[in-house]
Amino acid sequence: MQTTSTDALPGSLMTRRQLLAGCAVLVIAGPARARRATPSELAPRIQVWKGPSCGCCKDWIRHLETNGFQVSVSDAGNTNARKQLGVDIKYGSCHTGLAGGYAIEGHVPVREIRRLLRERPQALGLAVPAMPIGSPGMDGPEYGQRKDPYDVLLLNKDGSARTYQTYR
Repeated sequence: MQTTSTDALPGSLMTRRQLLAGCAVLVIAGPARARRATPSELAPRIQVWKGPSCGCCKDWIRHLETNGFQVSVSDAGNTNARKQLGVDIKYGSCHTGLAGGYAIEGHVPVREIRRLLRERPQALGLAVPAMPIGSPGMDGPEYGQRKDPYDVLLLNKDGSARTYQTYR
């Protein structure tokens, strides 16, 4: 194919028309080829099972939402969810969650949930057994300034647990 000096780039056989067509393809395909956000970069999602009238559960959910989590709530109680997720009752609390494939039992701070989702350990999930005063959801004005020490436990798949983070 013979080109004239007005159709081709200097030192190239590519015509202006071919160059413009190539640029159009890049403009259209560019966004599709852009790096997609990883799940940890998006707002994390969590499913929560709780009783219909539990106030501290609602406060913990507000803690999650305030810190960027997208929360889906079931008010049917958490006993069945806890069992299905494999969380032993000795680690139990008033609500159970599922985030990124991990069980989240009780008043676990967002900081530790984000850490869990970032580190992705081989584990069942996290738990804050019982309902320690001062933990997220148990820190409202009705508790005054009281803050009881508590541990966030990393639950292992074999039923054991170890301290993941201590709050004093």
